Amino acid sequence: MATFTFKAVDLTGVPARGELEAESKQSVTDQLRDRGLIVLDINEQKTTLTNFDLLERFKRIKPAELTVMTRQLATMVASGMSILRCFHVLEETTENEKLKEILDQVRLDIEAGISMSDALEKHPDTFDDLYIAMTRTGETAGMLEESLDRIADQMEKRDSLKRQIRAAMAYPLMIGGFAATVLLALVAFLVPVFEEVFKDFNGELPAITKVSVGMSHFVTGRWYLLIAIVVGTIFLFRRWKKSTWGRFQWDAIKLKFPAKIGDVIHKLALARWSRTFSGLVHSGVPLLQAIDITAKTAGNAHIERAMDDVKKSVQRGGTIAQPLRESHMFPSMVAHMVGVGEETGNLDGMLGKVADFYEDEVAAVIKALTSILEPVMIMVVGGIVGFIVISMYLPLFQLYDNIR
Repeated sequence: MATFTFKAVDLTGVPARGELEAESKQSVTDQLRDRGLIVLDINEQKTTLTNFDLLERFKRIKPAELTVMTRQLATMVASGMSILRCFHVLEETTENEKLKEILDQVRLDIEAGISMSDALEKHPDTFDDLYIAMTRTGETAGMLEESLDRIADQMEKRDSLKRQIRAAMAYPLMIGGFAATVLLALVAFLVPVFEEVFKDFNGELPAITKVSVGMSHFVTGRWYLLIAIVVGTIFLFRRWKKSTWGRFQWDAIKLKFPAKIGDVIHKLALARWSRTFSGLVHSGVPLLQAIDITAKTAGNAHIERAMDDVKKSVQRGGTIAQPLRESHMFPSMVAHMVGVGEETGNLDGMLGKVADFYEDEVAAVIKALTSILEPVMIMVVGGIVGFIVISMYLPLFQLYDNIR
C-alpha cells in the first residue's frame, strides 16, 4: 500500500487535507467521498530515504520530552484551543525532530477526520496502550484535558522512579566496570611478567598462582574465545528472556535476587501496577480493558498471570480482591486495600494510595541498598586485586624460604 496526500472540502466549503494509506488514488477518492468530502487534489507520497532520514529513525524520544509535550497539550486543551491548533503549536515548539515528525503525522490524521486517540494509535512505539486508552476515554467523556494531565502525572512518577534506580545503580556499575578493567589489565600485563620469573622456579607453583597463570594464557592467547563466549552468552540470554517461558522464569529469578534487590524489583512492579490501574480506573476506562492494559504494562509475567485470574473473576461477576489474595505476588495489604476500594466505590483512590506507599518503599530501600553496595563493591575490587597480587608473590616467598 502507498501513502497519498489529499486536499478536499466538505459540503459547507471547509477545507481538509491529510494523508491516507491506500492501494490507488481511486481508493482514496472513494474513501473521501464516503466521508462526504469533495476531492480537490491527490498526490502519492514518495518515500526516498536520505542518510539524514536514516539517522533520524534511530533517534529516541526521551520520556521527559513526551511528558512535557503531554503537559503542554493538556494546558492548551484546557485553555479552549482547538486540537489542530494545539498540534500546530506543539510542532513549532518541539525540538526533537522525530517527535515533531510524529506530531505532524498525528495532526494530518486529525485533519483527515480521524479522532486524536486513533491517530496516536498509529504510533505504538511512542504512545503505549495506557496513553491511548486514557486519551480515548477522555475524548469520549469530554474530559480530555483531565485525562492528559493524569497521563503526564503517571509518566512523571514513572520517570522519577527510573531516575532513582539509575542513580542508585550508577555507582555499582561504575565500580563493577572498573573492577573488570583492572582484572583484565592485571591478567594480561602483570601476570606474564611474573611468569617469566617463575620459569626458573624449580618447585611446584601454588594453586592460586596456577589459576592466575591459566587466566592469563586464556586472555592473551585465546581472547577471541573470550569475546565469543561473552557475545554468545548475551545473545542466548536475550533470546531466552524474550521467550514466553524464559520471561516467566527470569521474572521469578529476579524476585529472588539477594541483598534486597529482589525486594526492590517486587515493590517496583507493585508500584507500577497500582499506579497504572489507578490511572485507568480514574479516567473511566472500562474495567476489563483497564485490567488488560495493566497486565501488559506491569513488567512482570507473574503479575500478568495474576491479572488474567482477576479478569476471569470480574467476568464471572466476582471481585478483584479475591484473586489478588490467592496470588503470591500481592501482599495481603494490597488485597485488603483493593477490597475496601471496591466496597466503597473508591477503587482508584485506594490503588493510588498503594502506589504512593510502594513508591516511598522503593525509594527508602534503594537509599539503604546504595549505602550497603558502596563498601561491598570496594571490597570486591580490593579482593580481585589482592588475589592477583598474592598469587604472584606467593611463589617468591616460597623461594625465599627455600633459600633460607
